Amino acid sequence: MAMKLKEVVPLGRSFDEYRLMFNLSKSDLEKRIIGVGDGPASFNAEMNEMGRPVTSIDPIYFFSAKDIAQKFNKVFDNIIEQVKNTPGDWTWTYHMSPDDLREHRSEALTKFTQDFEQGKKDGRYLRGELPNLNFPDHTFDIALCSHFLFLYSDHYDYDFHKSAVYEMLRVSKEVRIFPILDLMLNRSPHLEPLIDQLRADGYRVVIKKVPYEIQRGGNEMMWIFNKSEGKMLPI
Repeated sequence: MAMKLKEVVPLGRSFDEYRLMFNLSKSDLEKRIIGVGDGPASFNAEMNEMGRPVTSIDPIYFFSAKDIAQKFNKVFDNIIEQVKNTPGDWTWTYHMSPDDLREHRSEALTKFTQDFEQGKKDGRYLRGELPNLNFPDHTFDIALCSHFLFLYSDHYDYDFHKSAVYEMLRVSKEVRIFPILDLMLNRSPHLEPLIDQLRADGYRVVIKKVPYEIQRGGNEMMWIFNKSEGKMLPI
């Protein structure tokens, strides 16, 4: 038994983790990117430092940086304790230990909070949530969804996942989702039915192994290409 969570928790990943989780190439990082459900990730802040603005969407952006940090601190000790109590469920290759994981998550939070208020003014952090994104069709090149869809399969049903993925495909040329495991380290029960539906509707779908893993066996992402982008299907 890996992890028990009553609700989606505000944990954020770093630029380097996004790069590995989503198999982002140098050319990908030059494109128009939206991070959906980014929470307190530092990907946006670090990309902005490189002169590559990203749009991040999350309902938690209603709150201040201070409030978001408090929400993080309220749940994080319990999460680390659960990780320590289930040593066989985790792979310590990127993060070397539960304490190293704690340090990485805290570093990402700090970079996020330092950037958040200015980023809100710049329009880089926007309050919003799936399955309704307030953007015109094809606004972005790549939509990323980290540790929300599929992970919380017990919290959100198949219809929600389907609506969420199709909405991301509406606003972006391609969608990448990581991980495809749920909190219990099983492939999400919504994954295969959704792949079948997407392919029936003419989308190209790849399950791609990536060079990042923390949940044991959780080193794959779902990669979906919009119908007009099928020629870009990766090997």
